[in-house]
Amino acid sequence: TILYYVTGPARFELMGQTRDDAAGEAFDKVSKMLGLGYPGGRVIDSLSRKGDPARISFPRAYMTKHGFDFSFSGVKTAVARYLQQHATVFEREIPDIAAGFQASVIDVLVRKTVKAVEEKKTDRLVVAGGVAANSSLRKRMAAEAGRLGVALYIPRPELCTDNAAMIAAAGHHHLANGETGAIDMDAYSRSALTKTNDVTNKSTTKISRR
Repeated sequence: TILYYVTGPARFELMGQTRDDAAGEAFDKVSKMLGLGYPGGRVIDSLSRKGDPARISFPRAYMTKHGFDFSFSGVKTAVARYLQQHATVFEREIPDIAAGFQASVIDVLVRKTVKAVEEKKTDRLVVAGGVAANSSLRKRMAAEAGRLGVALYIPRPELCTDNAAMIAAAGHHHLANGETGAIDMDAYSRSALTKTNDVTNKSTTKISRR
């Protein structure tokens, strides 16, 4: 879970990132705790619509007052503790647990993002990644974008995952800027957008890759 201020196809300012579990990882782990299987984002989203987020509330980790970093291990632990303390009854409470957990995660994502938009005074907001398929997050982000008067860009739910289209789009912008990959370019399962490796521009200066 990362928050970037983007000023160009290969120009990123890292504003905040998770210090432990990513939001999607938290969804998956809580889903397993509830016996809902893996991956858990879609099933928790669906169950949350049947539950009451106010009935079982979980903590929100806002870290520092002025920072943009995220932490979702605390809410995951809080769910685990609740399940241990209510082992005999939690099965009938699963929709409320799912709704309370989801509300905790979405609240943090939305508030941090809104704060970043206001600080940077940007007029565009992009929400992407697996959790961007979540219906509650999409609704909340749309409402905040409307309130702030910024354009909101969110892929269709089926594209909120690893897919060839996003990689091709990234490559298109790099190539248009004269940036190419070396013949011995390695493959990486994970890579920060701001890390410099393997890609060179016309003057062979190392630049960011994604």
